[in-house]
Amino acid sequence: MGQQEKVATSLAGAVSEGISASLAPVDAELARRYPGDPGTRQPVHTVYVPGDVFAAGTIRSWGDQALAALDEHAPDAASLAAVLGLSDALAEPVYRRVRAKLEREPIEDLRIDFEDGYSGQGEDADAARAARLVTEAYAQGTAAPYMGIRMKCMEAPVRDRGIRTLDIFLTGLMEHGGLPGGLVLTLPKVTYAEQVTAMVRLLEEFEKARGLDAGRIGFEIQIETSQSILAADGTAAVARMIDAAEGRATGLHYGTFDYSACLGVSAAYQASDHPAADHAKAVMQVAAAGTGVRVSDGSTNVLPVGPTEQVHDAWRLHYGLTRRALARAYYQGWDMHPGHLPTRYAAVFAFYREGFEQAAARLAAYANHAGGDVMDEPATAKALSSYLLRGIDCGALDTAEVADLTGLTRAGLDSFAAPRRGDLTATAQ
Repeated sequence: MGQQEKVATSLAGAVSEGISASLAPVDAELARRYPGDPGTRQPVHTVYVPGDVFAAGTIRSWGDQALAALDEHAPDAASLAAVLGLSDALAEPVYRRVRAKLEREPIEDLRIDFEDGYSGQGEDADAARAARLVTEAYAQGTAAPYMGIRMKCMEAPVRDRGIRTLDIFLTGLMEHGGLPGGLVLTLPKVTYAEQVTAMVRLLEEFEKARGLDAGRIGFEIQIETSQSILAADGTAAVARMIDAAEGRATGLHYGTFDYSACLGVSAAYQASDHPAADHAKAVMQVAAAGTGVRVSDGSTNVLPVGPTEQVHDAWRLHYGLTRRALARAYYQGWDMHPGHLPTRYAAVFAFYREGFEQAAARLAAYANHAGGDVMDEPATAKALSSYLLRGIDCGALDTAEVADLTGLTRAGLDSFAAPRRGDLTATAQ
């Protein structure tokens, strides 16, 4: 190699060193506040079951009811495709995967609910029973990947009851062998950041009492009030809440009906595609971006029950709302009824399968530095690999078919999906 040409500069090295020193606090703050996505699996939905209804067979029962709904109202790929408008190319693979999912893993995230929908009778016993059943489910391999409880909120009338239920549930888990890896807790109706701080202090005290590592227990923040979006001083309160969680916040969950009612939206128009809902979720999304906190859409209360025509109408609504959310990068939502599971998975699987080949080709071209009809940047490669990984995690895509088209292993996809902040030049094997 020839001698490298010498270039001229005007600034002394001390200038760069000084600037770096002055920005060191900013560098540390960026790393603390915006660590990026944790790279773990995000469930495509959350199912809520009242604490006095949850039983050992709940997950399997939901799967069986969902399969029965398919058998009755869409017994083959063609019939489901006709209801949802699936293309011929998607109909068979989506239908096949939906049935397999309902047989293998009908619920990805289950929350045992001690707030809305809970009778409130015998809460101590129900919380203790929930801890035992969750432990048994993980031991027997019948658990959802993620499970936990929604306690009552931190408002004065129910605060002590919520704290006691959380204590009983967590203590029960510890007594039965420890906290499961898929543990998720939900704090509802958060209005002020100080309520998040109180939850942090509560979990700190539990960790100390049980000898757990500091920060072991995280929680979701449920956004159900206007004050959680816009504070009295005009700032985004949800951003303060994420900061107040001190790294423990795992998700922001939008509460469709409480939030809509808070704004005075008439019951007939309370839905996840209402403009008020879009505004709230957009603020949540921007506040959470880069923090590692994930955003979840809410639910529809239109249940797929009754005669076939009525079920099909409800399925089309749920499918459309789910596809709409996915296009807006809300990769999780709530399902209120077993009959929602077929269209949840149909929507998710169709979303990933219809864009799979194009995304894989673009990522392969980027990874191999090859040309193509789209010039992608490192940030786009990150989005492409994240898309493929989400498809694999939920069962829409197979690892082998992704590897065939991209030439990348799971580790290679991960390396593109989660580069360090400021370093979007990751390479993959």
